[in-house]
Amino acid sequence: MLELVKAGGWPMLPLLLLSAVALAIIVERFWTLRRSQVLPPGLGREVRDWVGRGGQLDPAHIESLRGNSPLGALLASVLDMRNHPRDEMRERVEDVGRHLAHRMERYLNALGTIAGAGPLLGLFGTVVGMIQMFLGIMDVGVGDVNELAGGIGKALVCAAAGMIVAVPALMFHRYFRGRIDGYIVEMEHEAIALMDALDPRNRRPAAAGTPAHAGGQHASAAHSGATRPAQA
Repeated sequence: MLELVKAGGWPMLPLLLLSAVALAIIVERFWTLRRSQVLPPGLGREVRDWVGRGGQLDPAHIESLRGNSPLGALLASVLDMRNHPRDEMRERVEDVGRHLAHRMERYLNALGTIAGAGPLLGLFGTVVGMIQMFLGIMDVGVGDVNELAGGIGKALVCAAAGMIVAVPALMFHRYFRGRIDGYIVEMEHEAIALMDALDPRNRRPAAAGTPAHAGGQHASAAHSGATRPAQA
């Protein structure tokens, strides 16, 4: 491998740098976009149950939910607008959803840029290698096979390196885009379900003689260690 890098010459340096950056972005996105961090299992149902039992929706508990995960932030935006018409709640969910999608797409533009720049840098290295080859022919003629082989080798190595950098970057860029789109659809589904639970027409009254209180853990307790909500 080291010999191939040496054969490619100095145009290989930016390709190696791009490959290192792409690898760092891929690892970071895999870690950040884990399903358990974006869509904690059972969080949506836990919040709906909490609301249905008459849990006290005080600002401290909503802020705890907001910091739990992207899904928690979206559900907290619904709770913030619980006393507003459904159309206004939906607009707030759309606004917050756009911000969350932008946050989850962090570094993906850079990964897409690397996918596009890799082949161009490989082509640049190819052109440099061909130029060196023809300059060698002008100086020593066509009789020096080593000079010709060196120029052709540099051209081919750089072209191959550009594709090696670009193909994985493009594949993971599209993979992460699709993953985020799937997360957004599921988060919107959970937000709509919470809006339905907040609808007075769908609320079930508390049992007679039983005070309505938060009961159970706060929606984010299973994931962020939040305390139980206070009694209503």
